[in-house]
Amino acid sequence: MLELVIFDADGVLFDSTESNTAYYNAIFTRVGEPPMSPIEEKAGVFMSAPQVFDLRAAGDQERIARMREVARAMDATPFFRLLRPFPGLRSFLLEIKQRYSIGLATNRSATIPAIIDYLGLTGIFDAVASVRDKVKPKPAPDILELCLKRAGVAPPHAVYVGDSETDRIASEAAQLNFIGVGARVDHRNLIASLDELPAALERLFSSEMQIT
Repeated sequence: MLELVIFDADGVLFDSTESNTAYYNAIFTRVGEPPMSPIEEKAGVFMSAPQVFDLRAAGDQERIARMREVARAMDATPFFRLLRPFPGLRSFLLEIKQRYSIGLATNRSATIPAIIDYLGLTGIFDAVASVRDKVKPKPAPDILELCLKRAGVAPPHAVYVGDSETDRIASEAAQLNFIGVGARVDHRNLIASLDELPAALERLFSSEMQIT
């Protein structure tokens, strides 16, 4: 029986490409780095900030330290206005919550509580886990395992909804069911958008069929 639906944030609940690009470019400008490349812009959707900095600096710890210092001092909230949430996001999540507990597991760190509040989602999630909790980012399973622990649900009774190969790999490592959203992930359980999720979950709930 399905008990818990865990959502990724970026690329699932909202499109953050423009917001993330502006945020990282502001950091890079302050440390004398060029703007993000197209590859970095795509990676910025699903990577944590430390992963993005490492990708840019190719392991150069001095450069990474400068980026982290600027990031710690920077107010990220002005970039929230560039987020593009799924239409009717709050109502959609409340609809899902009528049947299942819902969780959030994301590679975001310090910004996630403020984003939840900004999007009007405070109090909706039964469990939240992120890099802010000092665990390894996806594709490691740690964030998902922490979310499961906080929700008090075993992996066979939960599903992770993600949009990237990073999400899929983390989900498999945590022995979770997985549903992919959009074109960035290759999985047999794939939906085009969140509009299709209630029906997909209903099929899972009715058949009690695992979809890992």
